[in-house]
Amino acid sequence: MNQLDFRGRHAVVTGGASGLGFAFAKRLIVSGGSVTLWDRDEAAAATAVAQLGDKAHAVAVEVTDVESVRRAVQATRAHAGRIDALVNSAGITGPNAKLWDYPVDAWRQVMDVNLNGVFLCCREVVPAMREAGYGRIVNIASVAGKEGNPNASAYSASKAAVIALTKSLGKELAETGVRVNCVTPAAVKTPMFSQMADEHLAFMLSKIPMGRFGAPEEIASLVAWLCTEECAFSTGAVFDLSGGRATY
Repeated sequence: MNQLDFRGRHAVVTGGASGLGFAFAKRLIVSGGSVTLWDRDEAAAATAVAQLGDKAHAVAVEVTDVESVRRAVQATRAHAGRIDALVNSAGITGPNAKLWDYPVDAWRQVMDVNLNGVFLCCREVVPAMREAGYGRIVNIASVAGKEGNPNASAYSASKAAVIALTKSLGKELAETGVRVNCVTPAAVKTPMFSQMADEHLAFMLSKIPMGRFGAPEEIASLVAWLCTEECAFSTGAVFDLSGGRATY
């Protein structure tokens, strides 16, 4: 494992109680920093904190609710005194269905969590970063946002929007000390797989030239670097982790 320098820095990781979010938090702590996990599942977050140790802290938050996010920012700053990095990893896949059969309520829920949640967290954290003159934001998108997966129109559309949001916010903050980037993984082995149909998982695997799914630790390596001071000249950028799937 390469040593990254996140010493003395504090990160917020949304959806940090499990899956990719937990892997991100773990790597940031190994890199010398501390983290606050923002998660709606208080019990899972408490378990994650126990596993991560005294460099981890948790705040219950619903990322789709602006008041909840606002309270989480206040609680995090009161505990840690700062927010140097924000990793927006909370997300859901939604059902696998053709667009014309896609449940309207499910569409709205996917957009609310995957897109509106990123918007609200960025909206409430950016002022603190601007005030400090420094910050790193990493949004977790997906290769599906570039290519569009069949039977996953809501997920694909939400992740495409996260890519565009990243580019827009990156330009808005380019003349500050805040950098905004996103990563676009192909399918990664996480508990989110349980939300997907077997045939959908088989389709995603068939599209990866390496012939395997990614590991959370592989994604965490890049995400952690994007949270460091060394990531100084990249903003509004999209970083692929697709096992060769991405073609642009």
